[in-house]
Amino acid sequence: MFKYSGPEGQMLESEALKAGDVLAAWKLGKGAIAALVDGKPVDLDVVVDHDAAVAPVVPESDEGLDIVRHSTAHLLAEAVCHLYPGAVVAIGPTIKDGFYYDIQFPEPISESDLPKIEKEMHKIAKRSVPLRRERIAREKAIELFTERKDPYKVEILNEITDDTVNVYWQDDYVDLCRGPHVPNTSYLKHFKLLSLAGAYWRGDEHNIMLTRIYGTAFNTAEELDAYITRMEEARRRDHRRIGKELDLFSLHNEGVGFPFFHPKGMVVMNKLMSFWRRLHTLNGYTEARTPQILNRDLWLQSGHWDHYRENMYFTTIDDIPHAIKPMNCPGGIIIYKTSMHSYRDLPIRMGELGIVHRHELSGALHGLMRVRCFTQDDAHHFCTPEQIKDEVKLIMKLEDYLYSHVFGFKYHVELSTRPENSMGSDELWAVAENALRETLEETGTPYVINPGDGAFYGPKIDFHLEDCIGRTWQCGTIQLDFTMPEKFDMTYIGADGKEHRPVMLHRTLMGSIERFMGILIENYAGVFPYWLAPVQVKLLAVSEDHMPYAREIAMKLQDMNVRVEIDSRDEKLGRKIRDAQMEKVPSMLVIGDKEVEGKTLAVRDRAKGDLGAMSFDAFAQLLSEQYDPEKENFRA
Repeated sequence: MFKYSGPEGQMLESEALKAGDVLAAWKLGKGAIAALVDGKPVDLDVVVDHDAAVAPVVPESDEGLDIVRHSTAHLLAEAVCHLYPGAVVAIGPTIKDGFYYDIQFPEPISESDLPKIEKEMHKIAKRSVPLRRERIAREKAIELFTERKDPYKVEILNEITDDTVNVYWQDDYVDLCRGPHVPNTSYLKHFKLLSLAGAYWRGDEHNIMLTRIYGTAFNTAEELDAYITRMEEARRRDHRRIGKELDLFSLHNEGVGFPFFHPKGMVVMNKLMSFWRRLHTLNGYTEARTPQILNRDLWLQSGHWDHYRENMYFTTIDDIPHAIKPMNCPGGIIIYKTSMHSYRDLPIRMGELGIVHRHELSGALHGLMRVRCFTQDDAHHFCTPEQIKDEVKLIMKLEDYLYSHVFGFKYHVELSTRPENSMGSDELWAVAENALRETLEETGTPYVINPGDGAFYGPKIDFHLEDCIGRTWQCGTIQLDFTMPEKFDMTYIGADGKEHRPVMLHRTLMGSIERFMGILIENYAGVFPYWLAPVQVKLLAVSEDHMPYAREIAMKLQDMNVRVEIDSRDEKLGRKIRDAQMEKVPSMLVIGDKEVEGKTLAVRDRAKGDLGAMSFDAFAQLLSEQYDPEKENFRA
């Protein structure tokens, strides 16, 4: 006999029952698509043969929506196999907001084929086809997928150590999967196939290129429509398109994954970095610069050679192996170790706008959001164990100021814990995780646990900002590291005159400057605030006769450190105004006969339109009132 406990205090004692039968006994089975057994989602037909807590999984829950999306991926695979005989399916997991399936097609397909596949999916879904789970021996599964000429499933099975595995049948389609899944396809009504992409099998560029079909699924038509609307808005805001239109950056085959920043793009980059420098100077940071290339011994000592090598680039200098740095921290440690430090020197806050290189797979590259070379707004805090919480709190205040006040983002916080490929002892990891957890709780900061996503040398607090259309981006991070100080034998002299080990905090505010710039482009849809605008004022000379006065005004504005351009083209004024609006310039000054004679300016605001005539001094006062965070002198 087994004892089953329910979510509302229900108890049931019985012979072994299926999870669905346990729920039915409590009248909790209606609407359930799966069950939670001791917190783990399982199919309703799974026999629960031990004392357990059992609860329903409904489609509206997070677990339920994930199951709906996973089952829709199987529905996609079946539809493809119906429409394209000879297609071989590989893997089809859920992802944030949807799912994908990697498939080897006998002939290439295009996005114009997606509606046809969708139509077949709806046709199958309406037939309420059961998703029938079968638990079979691994060897039998290998035989099954070998017979069905599915080498991808066979490769996966050859690496599995379990004696038995789950396969799921839909009609004559069968898939290898842990599950769980919806009972039948009638639960799958509101889905949309979104796009195609190329994807190497298992992410290895030496393997075959498969076709990845992305899709999404929801429980209601309203939710699906809202998501599609958000995606359409995201496409309208795509930073790659806007970056080209505004002449900010470009991407070229001569350097795949290495963006080319144009002069106007460098204005935005430099303003972000200028603000970063001012903010850090006010908050007790110094700035360092470390080399791009360092030898193998350093990366072996840091652990990157063993734990991060697949993401690194290498070269040989004087017959000695070197690596291009993927992170700035080892260089900062070397600087720390050039001097003997006392406890009175700590904390040391050392910032670096360091350019790092990381080997990203070509299929993962995406504009400025995922690149192979970027500027990390890094800083490292070297402190005593007693100073950890105060230093973390200071960084948290800087993060909050940057996200909430300067850019107006909402954000949430995650505590990322020890990953599988970590370095260091269990004791040090426990101390580090507890220190971050206690700091979050002492500051009253809401957070969620992100298990196993810490850095290989320490746990971290990650900051996920939300843009104006509800997308989240992980940018800032605080990583607590006891491991590197040990590996590099870092010390300071304590009040007792003895050597002690410092603690190292790795942190970023924006993360990658390039990526943060891409986020800002999409958040603002290219309409930068005045302080970030590549061109702040555009002078629109009506004719060549008005150019001398336009140049005079331009020089005065340049003396005020205003970024100004003159449109001297032989075009009609209306065209010049429209073009300046398309370039998203905050202020336009029309220069014609009346302005030249009266020594005035006809001012147009990008958002408000015509502001009328005013003197140069009045316009200068208007500009001086524009927001610029460098004027705020924020101290955490």
